[in-house]
Amino acid sequence: MVFYFTGTGNSLYIAKQIEREPISIPQIMQRECLEFTAERIGIVAPVYGHEVPTMVKEFLRKSVFYTNYFYMILTYGNRHGGAAELAKKLCDECGVSVNYINVILMADNWLPGFDMDEQKKIDKKVEENMDKILSDLAKRKNMISEVTDIDRAAHQQFLDRMSQMPADVWQHLLRVTENCVGCGTCEKVCPSSSIHVVDGKAVHIPGNCQTCLACAHACPQKAIQLTIPEANPDARYRNEHISLHEIMESNCQLS
Repeated sequence: MVFYFTGTGNSLYIAKQIEREPISIPQIMQRECLEFTAERIGIVAPVYGHEVPTMVKEFLRKSVFYTNYFYMILTYGNRHGGAAELAKKLCDECGVSVNYINVILMADNWLPGFDMDEQKKIDKKVEENMDKILSDLAKRKNMISEVTDIDRAAHQQFLDRMSQMPADVWQHLLRVTENCVGCGTCEKVCPSSSIHVVDGKAVHIPGNCQTCLACAHACPQKAIQLTIPEANPDARYRNEHISLHEIMESNCQLS
């Protein structure tokens, strides 16, 4: 049993290599009972600011896992900032006994910092690194990925920068331009129901946005952009092994 959260397909791609039918966290969160039993239970998720998305934190806090082996695989694109150590701390706080946490480098979909056209060209050895992780999981290895003082310093620098900004700064990151045609793609890929088509145009609703940027990356008109400069406003990303339909199935909250 493996659960996942995905914005542009990276974590879904990894989860599908572990099990054929991984379970979407945004979809399973709609259940009242969050108790799960399996010989092996895992979570695959991206890291934003070196930590798992808010929804994944909420899932961990609300869920009860009955298993002999619990693991987490965290996807990141540039530097993980000690993500494994931070995830271990989160699990401890949630009362989840975790056996294995590892990180895997993939394309970075953070539009303010990275040009998606350039990210697609970089060989980040995903398959090679994933083979090692799959081997570890098959052996039920017990390990938390190494974290250095440099990693911890990077995370602290991030926290220091964030402390100078409004607490809800990321809730106001998205803007809808006049290019919007009201196709509805954005609301179908949003895991938190934070964007809807109203009177023929997409409207972003701050408050519960996960800052996954799924809507911006998936918009066929590139009509969803950011309120801060982007590395390349004309470039967007989706994992080449994952279809748009799969991301919609993973995230859509429309009844």
